[in-house]
Amino acid sequence: MNEVINCIKTRRSCRRFKEEQIPDQDLEAILEAGRYAPSGGNNQSCHLIVIQNKSVLLELRNLVEQEFSKMEVYEGMYKSIKASIQASKKGGYDFYYSAPTLVVVANQKDYGNALTDSACLLENMMLAATSLNIGSCWINQLRWLDGNEEIRAFLEKLGLGGDEAVCGGLALGRKAVKDQEPLKRVGNQITYIK
Repeated sequence: MNEVINCIKTRRSCRRFKEEQIPDQDLEAILEAGRYAPSGGNNQSCHLIVIQNKSVLLELRNLVEQEFSKMEVYEGMYKSIKASIQASKKGGYDFYYSAPTLVVVANQKDYGNALTDSACLLENMMLAATSLNIGSCWINQLRWLDGNEEIRAFLEKLGLGGDEAVCGGLALGRKAVKDQEPLKRVGNQITYIK
């Protein structure tokens, strides 16, 4: 099977990481793969904030839990946001699964392709991580909390621009679990018109 297609088919989200940090050369290769993602009009306006400082990660984790715990669940709420709120209210919520590296991806607030370009960049990084046997998991919680004043203030201290919105994140680290077989694909309908 083609190496790229095999990498796509074997990529799995990892939610259990070892404490050890990934090698700098692997991190740089993953980030560079992200930077080579397509962008509308070749805009290249994504901003990657790479957090590897354990105390900063713990402070952010605690702040995210605190802010989610203030929220209330309502009828029809997206199930993953609901789960984040409920887990935060119980205590011990770890939105990035204690990965040793968290990459926050931001883009310009008023840019129409911000989410699309960021999604391409994140997918490139996940595929690069898979090719290097590094675990990865897409993280949305900071995007969901982008309008939260406390979260914004914390991220702006780390370099997020006032004119930027968080579009996603990526947890990276050595996998603490065995590789799993890909799930059978039954969704994502295809309609052919020939």
